[in-house]
Amino acid sequence: MSKIWRVALAALGAVCAFGSQVVLAQDQARISELTFHSPALEGNWEGTGASRTALVYTPPGYDENSDRRYPVVYFLHGYGATKQMYQDLVHFEEALEIAAAQGDEFILVMPDGQSRMLGSYYSSSPTTGDFETYIARDLVAEVDANFRTLASRESRGLAGHSMGGYGTMRLGLKFPDVFSSIYAMSGASYKVRDYSVEDAQAAATLTDEAVEEAEFGTLGAAPFLAAWSPDPEAPHHFDAGLQEDEIIAPGVLARIAANSIIPMLPQYLPTLRAMDGIALDVGDQDGLKADNDALHAELDRFGITHTYEVYEGGHGDKITARIRSHVLPFFAQHLEME
Repeated sequence: MSKIWRVALAALGAVCAFGSQVVLAQDQARISELTFHSPALEGNWEGTGASRTALVYTPPGYDENSDRRYPVVYFLHGYGATKQMYQDLVHFEEALEIAAAQGDEFILVMPDGQSRMLGSYYSSSPTTGDFETYIARDLVAEVDANFRTLASRESRGLAGHSMGGYGTMRLGLKFPDVFSSIYAMSGASYKVRDYSVEDAQAAATLTDEAVEEAEFGTLGAAPFLAAWSPDPEAPHHFDAGLQEDEIIAPGVLARIAANSIIPMLPQYLPTLRAMDGIALDVGDQDGLKADNDALHAELDRFGITHTYEVYEGGHGDKITARIRSHVLPFFAQHLEME
């Protein structure tokens, strides 16, 4: 081979190598699915699987910047939904790309919050399994082990919508060593939930067929009873509290009250004061506005620094926009980013 051809081929090789780098560069956020085993969910009475999945979103540039570590935002989906339903609505990868263009780069993680009753309330129950530890310990450990995270509370945020907003407040109160900032969107069950004799009758007569065919809103009180009122011997492994005299057992009412956020608050005031950031929001046409107003008032009453915004809209129609315009900018302000 002549010297001219050797030089030409070397130049061509250099061009091809450069071209492959351009192709391989991650100029968009990437979605991957993490599958792992959660010891916290083992042996639950309703048979919810301990093998779980989470969608993990890495920001543009994650692949080629192999020495860089990133803060993590965990997002909890709402009741009756799946993580894929929220992905189809929000397109979290696009939200990360917008944030990255503004200089704010995150890993975002959305775990599976489903149970047999279509929602766990992200609570700890022998019926559904210990969803608190599943999220705050098992999931976080898996993400830290498999992705380049900044593995400290100062660089971890927690957010969620509806039931996920409730879960955000609950886990934020209970795991201050894991999460430093929380953003609850349209959260539920802040006030003590209404629970009537009619609710108890429907829950006590719930059939297996109804559970198998369940859709959003068809299970009534059963999901939060499974999460908060376990009973190893009852049908579906929860105590509906319906007594023969058609009144509700005081113990069941007490369990419901004890798992509502506002009654829990006074136990966790030091935790709340140690948070780097707390935010709540809700639409002015949202049926959960009264709950959010009440939590805002209670936080004010105890002198807990937080932000609260009521915006124009209903329960789900502004989620996509507000994750881009409010949620991720909130975490950019409050998390340690490097």
